[in-house]
Amino acid sequence: MTATTTVEFSPEKDLYKNAREKSSGRWIIAHILKGSNKFLFFFTFLTTILSAVLSSGVIVIIGIAISDVLAAGTLETLTHYAWIILLMGISAPVLVLLNNLIRETLAQRIERDTRKEFYVNLLGKSQSFHDLQRIGNLMALATNDIRMLNFLISPALSLIINAFTSLIVPIVFVAIFYPTQLIITPITFCILFIITLRDYIKKIGPITEKLQNYFGELDATLTETLSGIEVVKANALESREMKKYYMHAKDYRDAMLAEGLAMGKYLPMLLIAIAVTIGFAHSIFLYPVLMNIGQIIAYIGLLTQLRFPTNISIFAFASVRLAIAGAERLLKIMNAETTIDQNIVGISKKISGAVKFDNVSFTYPNTDIPVLQNISFEINAGQTVAIVGTTGSGKTTLTKLLSRLYDVSEGRILIDNTDVREYALQSLRSQISFIEQDIFLFSNSIFDNISFGRTSSLEEVIDVAQKAQAHEFVDKMPKKYDSLIGERGVQLSGGEKQRIAIARAFLTDPAILILDDSTSAIDSNTEDSIQRAMNEIRQNRTTFLITHRLSQIRWADLILVLRHGRIVAKGTHAELLETSEEYRKIFIKRFDVDVAQLKEVC
Repeated sequence: MTATTTVEFSPEKDLYKNAREKSSGRWIIAHILKGSNKFLFFFTFLTTILSAVLSSGVIVIIGIAISDVLAAGTLETLTHYAWIILLMGISAPVLVLLNNLIRETLAQRIERDTRKEFYVNLLGKSQSFHDLQRIGNLMALATNDIRMLNFLISPALSLIINAFTSLIVPIVFVAIFYPTQLIITPITFCILFIITLRDYIKKIGPITEKLQNYFGELDATLTETLSGIEVVKANALESREMKKYYMHAKDYRDAMLAEGLAMGKYLPMLLIAIAVTIGFAHSIFLYPVLMNIGQIIAYIGLLTQLRFPTNISIFAFASVRLAIAGAERLLKIMNAETTIDQNIVGISKKISGAVKFDNVSFTYPNTDIPVLQNISFEINAGQTVAIVGTTGSGKTTLTKLLSRLYDVSEGRILIDNTDVREYALQSLRSQISFIEQDIFLFSNSIFDNISFGRTSSLEEVIDVAQKAQAHEFVDKMPKKYDSLIGERGVQLSGGEKQRIAIARAFLTDPAILILDDSTSAIDSNTEDSIQRAMNEIRQNRTTFLITHRLSQIRWADLILVLRHGRIVAKGTHAELLETSEEYRKIFIKRFDVDVAQLKEVC
């Protein structure tokens, strides 16, 4: 056996696996520092600092200009300072524009990369993982939570950098250009600001986490209701679904109100007003001995620069907390263990289709009740095995173990005398085709749906469609094989969808074909035609058949009778009629005939 990995599918090296396993913060940083992203982040940081320096510098220059003009009063002096202020005033917004361009590029890159990473990670999860997930919640993660990572970079992270530079640079300028004692007010404000900001972040954290969770529940409820809208309407349960959705909407609204309340209690908004008032009084006290009018004006201007970090921190840090909460939700999904390994270095070869179940038992993850117990049988390549039994006996589960949609809990499954776990997963699954009763078709053309498993020409698609008895109804459609069929094939009947699925299976030319009640929605005349095509394509192909149709079962080389996850009988149709009471019950009850009549049919 080869060493297992943690994914079923991965098209390339996972660059973020180690970062994901450490923390959400490390994962976000790994994306920021990936490749040229780190240079974009550096330039964002640099342009933010330069624009803050220029903004504070303009205020200092204005103060100096006022002092010099009041002292000298010449036009030449005024013109000199006007040009300096104009140059600095133009440079600052140019840097801001450049900063916005760079940060938005970085933000879009990170959203693109995280979206791809999440999607590939979901593709790499095992079927048992997806069985436990709510599609609506995954959709909320893939849309809202990943979008929050974009907002983390642009504008939140950029604004936070801008806020702290706008906090530090004015204080530095006060220390350089004005009396030392004036620095007491802005430093005191900064200390109180950091303390209250820390308290705000601590309060807003749990609220943002609830917001993300409630949004996921809201989206999941909406998706489930719309997916099952036919059932809802058929049972007149619109009112119940409305109440359920309203309950989740109310939870989300309450969390938003709690966030608004936390923002409303944000003390720095009051502190900045007090700081500017105290600073102005202090500077007036020093006039005219240590300060002149121009310096007082510039000093107050620098203090008012502190309004920007105060105002923007409410929004910026709330966005950061939302992004971190979203990142933690994403990592919870992406770090979830999966049970099937990709096994890239496993065996890749064309299989002939000989199958052996060697004392196989299986229990679904997170459950304790075995679905299959001690299943053992063997068939040669090209043979047909029919599986019959009551609902819940494990028929479909047995076939899903073949392609490793799930791995056995005990025992082994051998294909061509090789354990299925030793095959490269892509090689194994590409040679096994499923046709199930509940057909899933994609919302594109008929041609694309038939050729989904293999790149094909129109001639090849038409050929398999004819074998599957699908060509006749397709040829009557306005755009023929280019006709769009709607989401999940909504524009096709049940029988038409199944014929498209059968054509798709024919085209992939699998070594093992699994038919799970695949002709249940097809009328008898069409079924007879399909059976002739199936008899042709089943030559030299191993076929697993799950059905209760006697016309299909009786020709099987081996019939397995399942009951409560165990094989209670196996043999040919004639043998089982003689030896298996369980088998006889199935058909006597279904056709309301006695054993003698069944034998005559046989």
